[in-house]
Amino acid sequence: MIAVLGGYGEVGRAAVRALLALGLGPLRIGGRDPDRAGAFARTLAQGAVDVVTVDMNDAGSLQRFVHGCSVLVNCAGPSHRIGEGPALVALRVGADYVDVAGDERLHARLDDRGWREQGRRALLSAGLQPGLTALLPLWLARTGFDRVTSLTSYFGLRDLFTAVAAEDYRQSIEDGVGQSRAAWRNGGARTGVLVRENGVALPFFPGPVTALPYLNQEAERVATALELEQGDWYTVLTDGHMRSVFDRLHTYSREDACLQLQRMSRLDLAGRAPFVTLLLRMTGHWEGGERTRSLALRGHRNADLSGALAAVAAAALARGNVPPGRHFAAMVLEPEAAVEALLATGMTAGLPVVDGPLEAFNEAEEGVL
Repeated sequence: MIAVLGGYGEVGRAAVRALLALGLGPLRIGGRDPDRAGAFARTLAQGAVDVVTVDMNDAGSLQRFVHGCSVLVNCAGPSHRIGEGPALVALRVGADYVDVAGDERLHARLDDRGWREQGRRALLSAGLQPGLTALLPLWLARTGFDRVTSLTSYFGLRDLFTAVAAEDYRQSIEDGVGQSRAAWRNGGARTGVLVRENGVALPFFPGPVTALPYLNQEAERVATALELEQGDWYTVLTDGHMRSVFDRLHTYSREDACLQLQRMSRLDLAGRAPFVTLLLRMTGHWEGGERTRSLALRGHRNADLSGALAAVAAAALARGNVPPGRHFAAMVLEPEAAVEALLATGMTAGLPVVDGPLEAFNEAEEGVL
C-alpha cells in the first residue's frame, strides 16, 4: 500500500490520479479534513483509495497513518514547516519516502547512513521544480549525446500561487538557494555573467517574454553531472502582474510577499488558461559529430506535473530501481524509465524533441500547418 499525505490537496490529487494511472496501489490518502478527503475519494473509482484522518504534526498520528505501507508520498506543505518529521516516521516504520518538495535543507538533515543501513530509500525534490527541471536535461543528454558541452533552459508558467506554494517560494529566497544573473562556466558557478532579457520570443510562450537569469542549486547539480562547459538557466515571465511582483519581491515582508504572489497570480489567470513550459537547448557531440537538440515540456498546471513526478518516483521505488539512501529524485531515477512513466500518467500536454535550436519548434509547427 502507498500512503499519500496531503492526498486531497492540488498536488496530492494529481499524485493520486497519476499513481492510479500507473497501476499502483492500493492507496491510502490522508490529511486533517476527512470531509475533503472523502469528497475527492468519491470522484475516483469505487474502492480506489482508503481515507484516513491524520495530523502531520503529531508523530503518533502520522505513524498510524503510514503503518502497513511500503511508501509514503508527502504532498503536504509548506515543506519548510513540516521539515523531516514525515521522512523520519517513514524510516521508523520501514517505509520508503517520496517528497514532492524536500530541498537542500531536508537533504542535509536526513542521515544517509541511517537510510542505507535499514535498506530504505528517500527521494526528495520529486516535483516540477525542483524535479522535472533536472530530470529532463539528464534524459535528453542520455538519449542523444555522447558528450554534452552546453545547456540553456527556459522555465515559465502561468498558474495560481496557492498559500502553500507562495510560502515555500518566499522561503527559498530567504534560504538563498539560487543566484540572480549567475551562470555555469567551465566547472563552476559564475556571478554577473548574464543579464535580464526583455521582449524575448520563445516557442510555446504567449508573446514576447522576460527572461531572468537564475542559477539554483538544482541547476548546479545538473551542470556537475553533465560536466557542462556552459549552462544558462532562465526564469520566464509573461506580460502581466506577476512580473511586477518578482521585481519587488525582496522589498516585501514575508506575509506581504505571500499575499502578493497569490493575488497577482489570480489576476493574471483571469480569463486566461494556465500553462507550464520548459524549453531546453542542448549542444554536444554524437557519434563523432557536433549536435544540437531541443526539448519542450508542456503542461497545464504546476500541481499536475509535480504530482506526476511524485508518482513516477513511487513507481521506481516499487520496482526496486533505487539504491538505499536519501537522494534527490532526478539524480537517481533511471531517466528513460522515468520519462516513459511520466508520459503514461497522461499529465503532460506534450514532450516533443527536435534536432536543432529552439527555433526548430516554430518550423515544425509551420510544417504541420
